[in-house]
Amino acid sequence: MLTKLAMTGFKHRWRDYLVLFSGLIMSSAIFYMFEALATNQDFLKQNTSISMVGLIFQFGSVLLTIITLVYIGYANSFLLSMRKRDYGLFMLVGARKSKIGQLIWLETLLVGITATIVGILVGTALTVGVSQILINSLGLLTLHHFAAWYTPAAIATLLLYVGLFLIAGLFNLLSLTKTPALKLLHSNDQPNRPQLKPARQLIEIVVGVISIAIGYWSMANLKILQLMGIGIALVTIVLGTYLLFNAIFVWLMVALKRFSFAQRGLNGFTLSQLSFRIRNYTKMLSIVAMLFALALGAITVGMGFHSQIPSMANINNAYDMGLVNASTAEKAQIAAMKPKTTATYHFKATKKVVYFQAAEFNRQPFTTIHTRNKNQLTFNTVHNNAAKLQKSEDNYQLMQLQSGVMATATPVFLSKTAYAKLAQPEQRLTVFTTNNVIEHRVALNKLAKHHFHTTSPEQFGGRYAMYLMVNGMYSGLEFMGMFLGIAFLAMLASCLMFKILSGADADQHRYKMLDKVGTTRRQLNGAINKEIAVLFILPGIVGIVHVLFGLQMFKIIMVTSPYTGIWLPFLIFAGLYLLYYLITITIYRRIVLQ
Repeated sequence: MLTKLAMTGFKHRWRDYLVLFSGLIMSSAIFYMFEALATNQDFLKQNTSISMVGLIFQFGSVLLTIITLVYIGYANSFLLSMRKRDYGLFMLVGARKSKIGQLIWLETLLVGITATIVGILVGTALTVGVSQILINSLGLLTLHHFAAWYTPAAIATLLLYVGLFLIAGLFNLLSLTKTPALKLLHSNDQPNRPQLKPARQLIEIVVGVISIAIGYWSMANLKILQLMGIGIALVTIVLGTYLLFNAIFVWLMVALKRFSFAQRGLNGFTLSQLSFRIRNYTKMLSIVAMLFALALGAITVGMGFHSQIPSMANINNAYDMGLVNASTAEKAQIAAMKPKTTATYHFKATKKVVYFQAAEFNRQPFTTIHTRNKNQLTFNTVHNNAAKLQKSEDNYQLMQLQSGVMATATPVFLSKTAYAKLAQPEQRLTVFTTNNVIEHRVALNKLAKHHFHTTSPEQFGGRYAMYLMVNGMYSGLEFMGMFLGIAFLAMLASCLMFKILSGADADQHRYKMLDKVGTTRRQLNGAINKEIAVLFILPGIVGIVHVLFGLQMFKIIMVTSPYTGIWLPFLIFAGLYLLYYLITITIYRRIVLQ
């Protein structure tokens, strides 16, 4: 009988349960997506040469676990709030507390296990879809040991979520069975009024600002602090964000009501709506701010790695490739790319020395790349005749183009007479430069296969070989950044929409009252827009500040400034964030303005 009553309550509140299930499914799906990368050590080792990546992912797992803990705590409180009135009624009609306790525990566990299993399956499908989209859009990207279904990630997700719901079920059992029936019946009618405690809030603000400042400093000095800096930033920024939201947001809502604009239109109603559940908002907004920073930061860094590939490809050599004794067909392939420059140099070689005709280099100067101030991206091109090239420390770049295997040989430039006296057979070196290596990468790849019978960059020199090496090193990081950025963005949207929509049914009667007293639909829409806009804007501002300071720690692995071209990912993210806002207010309006 008790189970029947519980199922009846479920049917009556199916919309609230749908919001709860969808939120939990997305949360577990995103956690699985992250763990599919974080726990796959073979993938991390094969797709990046940066040894710290595995440990960075471990710190990320800790942060995501903290976010998940708070998220499930909030989801459980939402589940509890839905059932308090029902369980109070059960007690009034004589149901035993032990039976109600069992029902509470089983219901909580059933909701958690079901949502987690479905979430893992959804996460697997999302991993497949997102990875295919990224692989197709990022060009010549090859991932090694990447798996959409990764059993250790599924186990980690299941253990975490089921464990947390076991604890939540026990908490619900103890909480409801020890609460008087009348208090359960009226639990949803008790507002959580914010109280200003100046001394406490001032301490929270000071500690919060200091904590965030320490976190920003540790990220900027990651070269000195190493992994300890990431750990310090993780703790201090999460703590500081929560303290600032908890102190400033409560103060802000109370303080704004004292200004004259709060009496205009429905501004007072909007502020009261925000104040009504103020304590829950601070926790959720702290989570959203961190997810905003993680999502925007990951996308920005991913696009940053992508933008560095062309720059890195150009710092190694002024020529795309060098071919020894190029055939007629290979010369035709070079001509088809319409190179900006092309030159042919004759040479005779021993094992340690390569002899060239000085006259050819005087007639067709060889261009080298010369770095300045020990910054590999601050360079200039130098056009060398034979005499200059003999003395230049950059003459190894000529050797690199001779199939990449003679980079340690010494070049010697001889007169035509001295050159003719050498007994070694004469060979030809053809070098060329296109307007863009990446644009011609398919043709260069075909040429490398034809001439060298391989595309391994160790077998030939030039800009194309450098492009292959850099792309192999950075494309994995680029994929990880974009993949995690999309995942965190989805979880951010899930958190915000869950927080807002979970209170929509409770808000419905308030908007009905406003409608009955003559409030126009335009005014109601304006109040909804403002209320939800606050919940989007505040964490967005904090998240942007976190990203701007957080990019400092990528200076040690990026050769260009991590802030280069930052406007593009910010603009893309702003568009997606605005889209989520519009979707949220549309759904919210349909619920509260029936």
